Amino acid sequence: MKHVNLRLPDDLHEQARAAAEADDRSLNSWLVSLVRRAVADGERRSVQEA
Repeated sequence: MKHVNLRLPDDLHEQARAAAEADDRSLNSWLVSLVRRAVADGERRSVQEA
């Protein structure tokens, strides 16, 4: 597993933390799920454009 340092503006960090809490996840788990979804969506778009 890789570690990534991510710098977020304070307001965005608070919004992300609140969204993760509302989803009953840690902030890290919530961010991982968003990155997975974004990658999958990008792959689907690439296949559709081909």
